[in-house]
Amino acid sequence: MTSAPRTRDADGPMFPFRTVVLGALLPSLVFEIGVGAMLPIIVPSAVGLGSSLAVAGVVAALLPVGQILADLPAGSLAARVGDRRAMIMAGVVAAGAFAGAAAATSLVMLAVAVLATGAAAAVFNLARHSYLTEITPPLRRARVLSTLAGVHRIGQFLGPFAGAAVIHGGELGYAYLLGVGTALAATVTVALARDDTVRSALPAAGTLRQRRAARREARRAHAGPSMLEVLYAHRKVLSTLGVAVLLVGAVRGARQTVLPLWGEYLGLDPATTSLIFGLAGAVDMLLFYPAGKVMDRMGRLWIGVPSMLVMGAAMIALPFTHSVASMSVVAALMGLGNGMSSGILMTLGADVSPASGRARFLGAWRVLQDSGGALGPLVVSAGAALGSLAAGIWVTGLLGAGAAAALVRWVPRWSVHANRTTRRQAGLIT
Repeated sequence: MTSAPRTRDADGPMFPFRTVVLGALLPSLVFEIGVGAMLPIIVPSAVGLGSSLAVAGVVAALLPVGQILADLPAGSLAARVGDRRAMIMAGVVAAGAFAGAAAATSLVMLAVAVLATGAAAAVFNLARHSYLTEITPPLRRARVLSTLAGVHRIGQFLGPFAGAAVIHGGELGYAYLLGVGTALAATVTVALARDDTVRSALPAAGTLRQRRAARREARRAHAGPSMLEVLYAHRKVLSTLGVAVLLVGAVRGARQTVLPLWGEYLGLDPATTSLIFGLAGAVDMLLFYPAGKVMDRMGRLWIGVPSMLVMGAAMIALPFTHSVASMSVVAALMGLGNGMSSGILMTLGADVSPASGRARFLGAWRVLQDSGGALGPLVVSAGAALGSLAAGIWVTGLLGAGAAAALVRWVPRWSVHANRTTRRQAGLIT
């Protein structure tokens, strides 16, 4: 079992303003507002450029595809240039991608812009995850990372409303321009934050050439082993606990798909389905900090296992709903389970990440997480394609039970923070 070294006094503030709020939480909120504003308009933008609905759906899918493709390179980039520099670079690339989408005059141009936005988001997300893992004490880690996950969700929840406001009476391109502004604002905020992870290691005096050489040496030391070395050294944790990560990601990813599809199956109008989806999102956003507090005090399994069982039960119950009221109850239950799981995968990734090669390890970790997020909707869609949407939803419900079992099996082996027993055995508590 491994854990990241403690790097900050546990008696300090929970969210230091410059390092945590300015360095990660605020930029994440602002960045995700732009992504959230983009999500609903990719399909109509593609249709406006002459594509069919099927092709428009493929263009929209390029956003998560870009994330998966960029996860491993994101880890290498963050290891080479540092977490904050990687976030700044990602913000600049995202601003350019949003601008490209706003100016797109062809379907290919829009597709490239969407793919680049997904890749930039992967770098930004990986770097902020690695950054907070580096500066946060292990016994506070879950609260900080669950808050980061909550901020991510709030940003994507607010984004469509912000996009609708700027589009009202105008053109779809205005929402992409909003993304340009949010990406640049996030970049500036990160640049203003103090970098506590390397500042103390750099000389305060010396010639400009000496200081630059010291920075290069610090970055080389920070980079650590290569990606192949990291993957080989940690192949056991990635092939065991990584299965749990994949399953958790699949269950959570399916949630984004099952509610709209089942609403369509029941013949509900889009506005009603959107309200039900919004209800689930509202319940979801209420629980991120309490979930982190329980994980910090009681251990990761106290949240990971119940959240997967609740989501699995909600998935199994959904095909038995036949009215707006019953579907709303199940959607709220699904939001409850998803909210309980806020930050669980980032926290587990931080728990088991090595001090040397952390960013590259987290890149591999996020490949599993994001691949699971893509797998869940595919399972549901496969059920629908084979003639039974309900069967596809039930399979994702069973994946929830499988995810809970995998967490119980593998988290105690690899994380000292699995529960109070593992912490006591590691000497962290008495």
